Amino acid sequence: MGEFDLIARYFTRPTKRAVLGVGDDCALLQPADGMQLAVSSDMLVEGRHFFADVDPHTLGHKALAVNLSDLAACGAQPLAFTLALALPRVDENWLAGFSRGMFALADVHGCELVGGDTTQGPLNICITVFGEVPRGQALLRSGAQAGDDVYVSGTLGEARLALDALRDHTPLPDELLALARHRLEQPTPRVALGMALRGIATAAVDVSDGLLGDLGHILNASGVGARIDTSIAINLIASHAQIARAERLFSYEKMLAYVLAGGDDYELAFTAPAAQRQAVQQASQQAQTAVTRIGQIEAAPGLRLHNAQGQLLEKRYASFDHFA
Repeated sequence: MGEFDLIARYFTRPTKRAVLGVGDDCALLQPADGMQLAVSSDMLVEGRHFFADVDPHTLGHKALAVNLSDLAACGAQPLAFTLALALPRVDENWLAGFSRGMFALADVHGCELVGGDTTQGPLNICITVFGEVPRGQALLRSGAQAGDDVYVSGTLGEARLALDALRDHTPLPDELLALARHRLEQPTPRVALGMALRGIATAAVDVSDGLLGDLGHILNASGVGARIDTSIAINLIASHAQIARAERLFSYEKMLAYVLAGGDDYELAFTAPAAQRQAVQQASQQAQTAVTRIGQIEAAPGLRLHNAQGQLLEKRYASFDHFA
């Protein structure tokens, strides 16, 4: 099968929102009046971001999900995306599964594939996603202010737990591994929550490299610091109860490290004024996504971790860095 047959069979569909999709040198997008384009790119490389034996359906889902998560952090509505795909060889079963998983998530969010490229080489997936957000309403990293609450959506830590288990670093019961692996391979982009937080949140970021590292981007961009209550944050790991029953496998410290620095969660961390607590809860209900208040923004720079007794913790947690 040649390159253009591959594209026609697995990656060409009619577009409903884009002016022009797959087939020309460029796609044509037309944002609605009063809207701005939000654009983000992410690359997934075999051996670095996913295992060679990952199910192609779940990989198709994740490849798009990590990009949609960036739109969510901006409060943007997904519009379209492009796909650049390097393949070691043409495997039609793999392509069928990958495209089904990718398009299933795309259809949920009304996000159309409008172009891209294919070539031969080590398996590498690069998606650029386009969204639209009302002019002046995009959520940025630079708006947090002293006194704001710090929130996290959903749960954290299971993806890193699965990664350690799959690398044979941490033995897990089958039930717990299945729960954690689903979070690693099929994250849920919080698009609805990001849109619901427009006009409420002062800053937002998606949690891809670890909570503390990504929250640090907000603090740096906003010129502020934060205080995080680890006794609340520890409960963000959804499998906490199951883990607690398996005390011989997990320490409290290890669970906290998964939550604070695990990465691959693709939840939202965001800030909002204390006066907006009711509005945050309404946004949470509207998006059907739980949120947890874990701390507060402070004027003094730096990120400070406290326990339930208010004592400052000295331990430091390193988030993921591709070049570290």
